Amino acid sequence: MTSEVLLTGGSVVDTDGTAHRSDVLVRDGLVAERGGPGERLRAGADATVVDCTGRLVMPGFVDAHSHAGSLVFDERVQLALLRQGVTTIVTGQDGVGPAPGDGSYAARYFAAIDGPHPTYRGGGIAGLLATYDGTTALNVATLVPAGTVRHEVTGDDPAPADPGQLDTMRALVRQGMTDGAVGLATGLDYVPGLHAGTTEIAALAAESAAAGGTYVTHMRGGYETNAGAGIEEVVRIVRAGGGRAHVSHLHAPVGLALAELAHAEAQGAPLSFDAYPYSRGCTILSMLLLPAGLARPGTDDLARALAVDGGRAAVRAAVLERVLGRADLGPGWAEQITLSHVPAPEFHALQGRTLAEAATATGTDAVDLALDVLVDSDLQVTVVMRVPHPRTPEQLADLFRSGGHTGGSDGIFVGTHPHPRAYGTFARYLGDYARPGLLTWWEVQQHLSTLPAERFGLGHRGAVAPGWIADLVVVDPERVRARSTYAEPMLLAEGVDDVLVAGVPVLTDGVLTHATPGAGIRRTTWSRPGGARTGGR
Repeated sequence: MTSEVLLTGGSVVDTDGTAHRSDVLVRDGLVAERGGPGERLRAGADATVVDCTGRLVMPGFVDAHSHAGSLVFDERVQLALLRQGVTTIVTGQDGVGPAPGDGSYAARYFAAIDGPHPTYRGGGIAGLLATYDGTTALNVATLVPAGTVRHEVTGDDPAPADPGQLDTMRALVRQGMTDGAVGLATGLDYVPGLHAGTTEIAALAAESAAAGGTYVTHMRGGYETNAGAGIEEVVRIVRAGGGRAHVSHLHAPVGLALAELAHAEAQGAPLSFDAYPYSRGCTILSMLLLPAGLARPGTDDLARALAVDGGRAAVRAAVLERVLGRADLGPGWAEQITLSHVPAPEFHALQGRTLAEAATATGTDAVDLALDVLVDSDLQVTVVMRVPHPRTPEQLADLFRSGGHTGGSDGIFVGTHPHPRAYGTFARYLGDYARPGLLTWWEVQQHLSTLPAERFGLGHRGAVAPGWIADLVVVDPERVRARSTYAEPMLLAEGVDDVLVAGVPVLTDGVLTHATPGAGIRRTTWSRPGGARTGGR
């Protein structure tokens, strides 16, 4: 039975950068027709008609760095994403994800970031992608998480993988790519990814590259003023393993970031990257504070280290050495770190406070408080970090205009006081950057939809074009805005009230329809719609 949706009266942002009035007819999940200026398209008597007068019809946005892969079944999370116009998320980020394996490693280590997957218990990337078919309102693509691969083969052993282990790891990556993964992801500040050397990573990246995938990386200490060191390692990996690379959540002084990206391109390794329009970051507290040997959740390593004679003093010294040596922290670290998610009941009241404020409130030292919070929460603590050199919207716009940029929220939905980026990134691009003219609507469409669809091989997504998948969002350009703040981070965005996924309305008048046309996206060849200019690389 034919299913039709007619989007009438709206405007489409076209290749010349302006918005032209154009009806859009959707039939059986695909864009069937785009009307010309003044042309009124007709649909069947049973078609759903959406009045888009005064609004823009845009291709659905791709969150190029998402931590919602295990939580996207939750309608609260679906609503938060759809109200920003996000129709596809790319998961398996930072080298951690449920597959391969049975999901237990990711559920334990990234419990405070990704949360546990409700149904996946094995079956590799193929099994994971199958969990999304017809069960959620959004599409989900995944990377092969190199940290999970390493853990499956070497466990917690920090030693370099031996030749046999490396062969097994390569086979796991190769199978994941065969199953439809869109690339390989590393998290080189997380356990066990931080133990992987450049040679090991390049060998795994080569398997991804051979299948047409992208190497995606949370760089090794490579952010803020250390961005040059991180990008240099990415370049070495790409030159050794081949293929293309993408930097996760790039944050650094904008002039430095742009210079390093240009330097990488000059070395024959043009990079894409994702970024979000906020100056603060968010991660797990254990990664910031603890030596790798004490950062394994599900163990009593930290508690035992603190309990031995002189142990607390030794751990305190190690913590201070780490935070004082980080380019994104330094002497003011306790004022820069805000407790976001703390599962230990006795510390719930401290969520939303900086470590300095929490230490004052509890009459203790910031280091001791942080260690106690980590022990009592089995390390499952997330924090929001204020970087030492905030960027202005004008500075960030220079970064977002760069040809390799894609939008990525790095959004975390676990807990009651998350970073507001989870609820506001894409609406903020629209309301704070496109509307005032810091970016054009064409640039926003390219960087939030077309370019990530191309980079990750998401099939015929990323354009409003006949024959392309009808993942479409209707945006009110005068009303769209992010409402989430650091004080109230879970406020829903407004201005995106109608969304289609695979031609099915999933958001109508700002309310979920409870339809679940989403799918696990298997990597496929991406080709540009006829005559369209996509920009970037």
